[in-house]
Amino acid sequence: MKAWPEFNQHGDLPSGVHEATLEEITSHFSATPRRTIMARRLGRIFQLACSTGHLARFIIFGSFITAKSEPNDVDIFLLMEDSFDVRQVSAEARLVFDHAAAQNRLGASVFWIRRAAALGGEEATIAHWQIKRDGSKRGIVEATL
Repeated sequence: MKAWPEFNQHGDLPSGVHEATLEEITSHFSATPRRTIMARRLGRIFQLACSTGHLARFIIFGSFITAKSEPNDVDIFLLMEDSFDVRQVSAEARLVFDHAAAQNRLGASVFWIRRAAALGGEEATIAHWQIKRDGSKRGIVEATL
């Protein structure tokens, strides 16, 4: 099982991209009943994104991966292969790629782009999700495929 770093004084993971399996993520961040529900949502979204056959990277950020006992929701960034065509996926999986539908039906804020749209490169795009609203940095989690 993954050894997770300690949260910093703000309740965030230390800056960087922390890789883990979905099982390790949901196990570590499911300490309360609300978190368990959110972990199930995360698992469902992961499954739907993988079902497209075009998922390149699955990044989790925001309050779910903090020390906060009652996080607001699950925040996800998906990097999809350039060949991804949302019109070619199942109606259920399509919910993941419609921000409002994902929020309302799946209980998550999902953002996504294709690899070619990663301005500054893939790593710079991923690193951007470490920046909080106040400009400080936090750690993010990447679910390994």
